Amino acid sequence: MLKSAHPIYNLQFGLVCLSSLLFSASFNMLIPELPAYLSSIGGAEYKGLIIALFTLTAGISRPFSGRLTDTIGRVPIMAVGSVVCFVCGFLYPVLGTVSGFLFLRLIHGFSTGFKPTATAAYVADIVPRERWGEALGFHGLCFSTGLAIGPAIGSSIRLYFSLDALFYSSSVFALMSIVILMNMKETLVPKQRFSFSILKISRRDIIAPEVLPAAIVTFLSYIAYGAILTLIPDWGEHLGIINKGLFFMVFTIASLVIRFVAGKASDKYGRVYVINTGLVLLTVALTIVGYADSFAGLMAGAAVYGVATGILSPALNAWTVDMSHPEYRGKAMATMYISLEAGIGLGALLSGWYYQDVIARIPLVMYVTAGITGLALVYMALRSKVNDNRNAEIVV
Repeated sequence: MLKSAHPIYNLQFGLVCLSSLLFSASFNMLIPELPAYLSSIGGAEYKGLIIALFTLTAGISRPFSGRLTDTIGRVPIMAVGSVVCFVCGFLYPVLGTVSGFLFLRLIHGFSTGFKPTATAAYVADIVPRERWGEALGFHGLCFSTGLAIGPAIGSSIRLYFSLDALFYSSSVFALMSIVILMNMKETLVPKQRFSFSILKISRRDIIAPEVLPAAIVTFLSYIAYGAILTLIPDWGEHLGIINKGLFFMVFTIASLVIRFVAGKASDKYGRVYVINTGLVLLTVALTIVGYADSFAGLMAGAAVYGVATGILSPALNAWTVDMSHPEYRGKAMATMYISLEAGIGLGALLSGWYYQDVIARIPLVMYVTAGITGLALVYMALRSKVNDNRNAEIVV
């Protein structure tokens, strides 16, 4: 792999961060408006599938994107994700039925199944090992900036223009991401030419066992995010929020602020300490969101949730890279993202199934997801205890 010298904040790193910002804004600007849109075309009972179908194909595609990232290169696989977003934005207005919409959510999921996997491997290639936490934290900051501005821009376009204009704007953001990728240098050396034989996946190609601890924590902590994406637009509207993207903007801004120090903190104090801190705050945030009965309460929950994810995300990414084998870094990142998508999808599916447009049920969903996040803390404590016992035996 090619490695860049210090400093890490060079043109190559800047391009990948900008591309990720535009990519995340592209798909996330649609999220706040999709539940109401689905209801308007007669699919209110399928709200839980908006996120679940998206994450299903994202998860299914991870082993393939990981394999392709490690064989044909990082840049082409990043481009696949942006191209999917570009195409889907134009097709939403065309396929205006419930079945057509759900089909597109399936296809759209391939975008996040490909680009983040290759991007994480790319960043690890161009950054020295001792600064992975800092670099992945800063990249996450840029990705999260897209997540923040996307819903705010999307809801504004919907309010002042039209839903079709929102869909087309999503495609424009994806196109800008593609243009940037066309000017980026490949870091995989040597690389292979694409052939369909590369797509033959065995069980060994799906999961990287060495990164399972990070994958388990990721799965448990992201179940809540699936519920947030599914229920917060309706919960916010119930509490009097006109712009449905405001919750997402507040939590992402909070995430951005903390990421300036969170990535470096995991490099300095260790991944486990930082991850545990993030999990505690995440549990508190979900409890606040469930208890909120006003605009101010919900925004407070959004802010704490943002701080929690801003601490947790870069540490989990760096922990995954720490435990991965360099030659299988794409597979390792794919494993983590499979668990992430599985958590989001399960959270979205179950929360949507239970919710059924009954507002009074939302607080219970938040409390349950807080409890599930608590299980991740229990797992981290048990794992640390087992490791301590092993180290004691070695000393003896």
